[in-house]
This record gives sequence, structure tokens and C-alpha cells, in this order.
Amino acid sequence: MTPPPAARLSIRRPPRHLTAVTLFCLVAAASALAVTATAAPPESQLTEPALNESDRDHWAFRPLRRGAPPPAHFPRARNAIDRWVGHHWRRRNLQPTPPASPHTYFRRLSYDLRGLPPTPRELARWSTQQAPDRAARVVDQMLASPAYGEHVAQHWLDLARFAETDGFEHDLVRKQAWRYRDWVIDALNADLPYDQFMALQVAGDKLLPGDPQAEIATAFCLAGPDMPDINSQQERLHNVLNELTSTIGSVLLGLQIGCAQCHDHKYDPISQADFYRFRAIFEPAVAVKRNQSLSLLNERKTPPVSHLMIRGDWRRRGPVVMPAFPRIANPAAIAIAAPSPGASSGGRLALSRWLADPANPLTSRVMVNRLWQTHFGHGLSRTPSDFGTIGDPPSHPDLLDWLAREFMARNWSVKQLRRIIVTSATYRQAGQREQSATDPEHVWLAGFPRRRLSGEALRDAMLAASGSLSSERGGRGIMAPLPPELLQTLLKNQWKVAPRHGDHYRRSIYLFARRNLRYPIFEAFDRPDGNASCARRSQSITAPQSLVLLNSRFSLDAARRLAGTLLQKRTRIDDTCYQELFQRVYARRATSEESQVLAAFYQRQTDLLRTSGRAPEQLALPIPRPGHLDPAAAAAFTDVCLAAFNSNEFIYLD
Repeated sequence: MTPPPAARLSIRRPPRHLTAVTLFCLVAAASALAVTATAAPPESQLTEPALNESDRDHWAFRPLRRGAPPPAHFPRARNAIDRWVGHHWRRRNLQPTPPASPHTYFRRLSYDLRGLPPTPRELARWSTQQAPDRAARVVDQMLASPAYGEHVAQHWLDLARFAETDGFEHDLVRKQAWRYRDWVIDALNADLPYDQFMALQVAGDKLLPGDPQAEIATAFCLAGPDMPDINSQQERLHNVLNELTSTIGSVLLGLQIGCAQCHDHKYDPISQADFYRFRAIFEPAVAVKRNQSLSLLNERKTPPVSHLMIRGDWRRRGPVVMPAFPRIANPAAIAIAAPSPGASSGGRLALSRWLADPANPLTSRVMVNRLWQTHFGHGLSRTPSDFGTIGDPPSHPDLLDWLAREFMARNWSVKQLRRIIVTSATYRQAGQREQSATDPEHVWLAGFPRRRLSGEALRDAMLAASGSLSSERGGRGIMAPLPPELLQTLLKNQWKVAPRHGDHYRRSIYLFARRNLRYPIFEAFDRPDGNASCARRSQSITAPQSLVLLNSRFSLDAARRLAGTLLQKRTRIDDTCYQELFQRVYARRATSEESQVLAAFYQRQTDLLRTSGRAPEQLALPIPRPGHLDPAAAAAFTDVCLAAFNSNEFIYLD
């Protein structure tokens, strides 16, 4: 199936649940501080390096290949992904690992598609199904869950450098920023085709005039850090436009075009003129006003004259430039028509079409590589926002191109592409218990790579396992309680704890995202700060991670609530209690040896607490407190639950 040409791209109106109250559009005048300069030379006087065949021969700039998948070389192959990957196994004499156990596979699926552990009831239902397509049915159920959008939206928010504050010294609150976060969640849950998902974020106000949700989508462009009180508002505008342009280039095209702000790119065939032509597409829609945060794009009737800035200096205007796409990513030389006299610019409308044009070799490649990364920990190219000369070439270029073409052929459906990936035999493999000498970096995927959960997934999993996770969706960011010592580092009234106690147990994506302060468990587990687009989170191993999971008030509260949930309908602590604990935390049954270890630990803690002579109010009692156990025994079971949350099996996905 051939995807429709970009000229016929039509943006259908979002579903009703995507429509909210109309947001005001921030219309502001430019700074009164003007730059005195002589008349700039016209674009015809620009000089820039010409592109040659060697430039276009780089793998990322070549047209998508049309090759068919090779024959299957191993009997468990389920789809074309396995045929491409198996082809490399055969060439390198690699043997895939056996299929993952059902509980491992379903746990992996649940975290990858919902960011939550499977419940004991779900595990029981799935394990009893005998239909050959039971895995596909489970995948469809998870993709249809509202929890899907709440989980996968965070990957996009990392790219969008999303936060609900400006950053810098004052870190002022952007009161409407949460609406963009909710738009992303709803769009992903509705499986809005990716071509439309992109188009609305760069030109929603032009594609669907008067639709408040389409306007909210354009907050993607202005979601980065900003300094509204800077002395020179013209310098501020220059910085905002450069950051916006760099982000669009890296996120949607996988190119570090921001390196060409001051000079021609040192490695990639991107000139400084390319950068400022691309920036000119957005200049008519961005205006700044002192002490007002940026919010949405707002097109001016008369487009400003755009210039190349000499050495990137906002005070030194160079030749005039006209809006255009980067030449290296535009092999068909698609031009942006000049606006009629008195009409607003059509540059962003043209961009929304060009991004999905089949002649554009980058857009679909970049996105399918990002989707692959969310399931395997790394993309087929391990530099997901840099497909340029010094980026990593893809390990499986034919598979990358097949996925990119399949993505477009399936109407840019993200859910359908994820379904292909997670039902493949490649994804369903067991992990390698020992590091393979022939594939130590898991490049060829002969075994599933072990991955650590994000800080958000850890917090949500602890709340879900303890039965305290709120199902409420959407709305303003929630400020959950913080340690007193952390609150002291903030300015007055920068963190007002939500008065409704139940809000403190909402999913992590709904916690207030402040640029100058990250929630402790998020900071410990490498959440980006929102000051720049993050294509792949770091994976540090530090002492504060253990301290947060073992000693924080949040961890202790989750352990107390898990203990209370497990003891609520039981009169004693026995093997059935340990079995449910394992199912809630690890999505599997405990072995007899593990039950014995837990029982011994529980008895030892009970004896220690009894001899300590502490008053009940000094103990970490389960919530709710069981009346049939003495305080020391009840608090000891809280310690058992806390220990379960601190194990590698809980923190990592096999």
C-alpha cells in the first residue's frame, strides 16, 4: 500500500474528547529596543556550499528502500521483523534465546504499553487463555487502555522539553502548559495518525482555524525554556526562535541543524543559510512581550523580513532569507510559495505537508527508530536525534526502511507499528542471563536486553501494587508533598501542595513539572530537566537511587499501603500472603525457597521491633492498620513490602 501524497494530506478534526475550552492567544509586540543597522543584502548575495552526490549518499538522506523481507531462517518467526533480524543472526552465526516465560512477556508488555505492572487478576486471566492469538488480544487490550497514552506521552514530552514553568532564575509558572500535556495524551490514546500529530503541532492554528485543541497543539514549538524579563526582548526573540528551530530539526527530522546557527555545519551538509531559512518559517508566528510567558503560535498578518544573523549574533543582520526546508532533506526541491501581498505566511502549512511527503526520507525513519527505542532500550540507530554524518548508522538499515514504509502504509498509525514490534518473536525472546561475547551491546538482538524502569514507572508501579494509584485523568499539574529540606531550596510559594489528599496518588505524568526542581524519585532515576529536548535518557547507577527507594517518605508510604492491602482480608501472614505480594510486585508466583526467605526475614524483623520497645505511633504500621496483629508484627510486614520494592527484579525489566 502506497501512502497518499503530501499534497492530499487532510487534517481531520480531533475526537470530541480532545476539545476543551478555548485558550487565549498571546499576541505581543516586539521589544522597543531596536537594532540600528544598514540595509541587509538580498538573498541572492548569499554564499553557501553546494550539495554534491557524496552528501546525498549518506544513509539517512537516501530514498527509503523497497526490499522485501528475506526468507525466515528460524522456526519461531512471527512477522517481517523476525525475518530481517534472523537474517543477521544467520550471517553472524548467532542463536536466539528461547521465548520468554508468559509472566515475563506479559510484565514486559504491561510496562512498555501502559507503564504499569499487570494485576494478579489480569495475570490469572491471561494465563488461562489457550487461544493461539491470546498475546495479540492482550496487546490490543493494553493499546486500548487510557493508561497507554498516559505512559507513552512521557516519551514525547521528553522530546518536546515540556515543563510547566519558564526556567531560569524566577522559573515562572505557565498556567496553561498542562493543556498541551493533556492534548498529547489524548492524541496518542486516539491513535491520531503521526502525520497529523506532527502537522497540528507545527501549524494547528492554520490547519483548523478556531479549533482550540488545534491551537493548543502548537505549544510544542514554544515549550522550551524562556526568560520573559530579559532586558532585550529582541535578544529573547532571537534565542526563542533559534531554540524552536533546533528542536524541530532534531525531533522531527533527526538532524542537529542547531549547529548551523553561527556557521555552516562542520560535519553535515547544512549551511547557516539553511538554518535561517528554516527559522523563517516560524518567525511570523512568534512574538514576545516583556514579563509574559510564551504559550501558542500566533500568525501575524504581515510576515516580518527574515535575515541570516552573522555569526549567530542577534545584533548583526546579514542577507535576507526566504522560508525554505533544509536542502539536504528536500531532494525533490519542494519550495514554499511566497505569500500574496497583505496575506499571512503559508510557511507552516507548507511544512506540515512537507514533513509527511513520501519524498522526505527522514520523518518516518526518525519516528520508527524512536518507537523501536521505547521497546528495546535503544534504536536501530543509537543516535535517535542525530541521523547526520557523525551519528550512528542503523544496525539493520533494511529493517528500518521496511518499518518506515510500513508506518506510512498503515496511515502513520503508531499503535499499529507498536503492535507489529511487540508481537514479534524478536521482542518475545527471553533475556540473556550472561553477557554474550559475540553481541555484548545487544546490537543484533539475539536475546532481549534488560532495561531499568524510569522514575515515573517506578513511582506508578509502587502506587499500583499498593492499590493506591488514582485513576483520575487530566487537569492541572499536581504538586505532591516534598521533603522539607527540598522545599527550603525554592522561592516562596513555588510549591503549593495539592489540598486534596487523593491527588497525591495520581499518575506521575500529572505531577507538576517544574524546570528548576524535579520530584525526588524522578531526579534520582535520570528524568531530564526540560531545558533541552531529550532523545534518550541517561542510565546512571548512583547511591541516591537506593536511598530514595529505601528511605524516602514516598517509598515508606507505598510499602505501608501495600502491606495494608495484603492484610485487609487476612487473619495471618502465611504463604498465600507472600504469593500475592510476589504477584503484585513481580507479576509471578514465589518459589518455596523465596517464601521461606521472606518468612525468615519477617520473623527476624518482628523480633527486632518487639525488643526495641517502640510505641505504636513510632512504627511504620500498614495502612489501614490490621486489628488482629500486634504493632510489631504489622510493622515488620511493612518492612517485607519495602524490601520487595527495593529488589532488582522490581526495578528492572527482563
